Parts: sequence; C-alpha cells; structure tokens
Amino acid sequence: MTRTALLIEDNEQNRYLATFLLEQHGYRVVAAAHGRAALSALRDFIPDVILLDIQLPGMDGYEVARLLRELVTLRATPIIAVTSYAMLGDREKALAAGCNGYIEKPIDPDTFIREVEQVLVAAVESSR
Repeated sequence: MTRTALLIEDNEQNRYLATFLLEQHGYRVVAAAHGRAALSALRDFIPDVILLDIQLPGMDGYEVARLLRELVTLRATPIIAVTSYAMLGDREKALAAGCNGYIEKPIDPDTFIREVEQVLVAAVESSR
C-alpha cells in the first residue's frame, strides 16, 4: 500500500530533496509551499503523514500545526516538524503545537526516511 505524505515546505530545493527521498521509498507526495495551500489541498485527500516546515511565509508552521489538529479527519495523522529551528525549546514548541516528531534541517538523506518511519511507528503505537 502506498502512503501519501503532505509536504509543507516553501523552499524549492528542500521540497525537491524531501520529495525525491520519499518517492524513492514508495510514498506519494503532495507538496504545498505554504500553510493556506496545504489546507486547501486537504479538501481532496487525507495524508498518512504530514511533513511541516516551521518557518513558512504568512502563517508559521506552529499555527499550521494547530489548525491541522483542529480538523477531525487529521487528529490521528502524524505531523513531523522539519525545520532549521534547532535552539533549546524549539522541539518542545513544535510538539506543543501538535507535532508528533521533529527532524532538524538540513535533512540527512541517509537517515531521513528512517526518522520519518520512526515517528509513524510511534504514532501508531500510541494510538492503540
């Protein structure tokens, strides 16, 4: 079964790399360059995982995560913050906004998929 990932990332190079890695591991990727585009795209599908940049134009990723968590259909969907925010407290702030996991940028192509999968496994186990 193919998993679908919603990738919310404004940087074209980061979007390309994450999409490439996810697709190489069997994911179908729907990309959005900002929060409003992501919310609009969600009218057409329910993703298996959401990868969310925190530093987005207009509405930051924390606000996007809070809005995603308000949608009944996405309450159990894992959200992973993928961000260059790596200061003390940034991980906790992402988790408090509704994210299930946190991956620091720049992403490591050798470990990225494993990190995504770890969050997915943990989310499934916690929902049991």
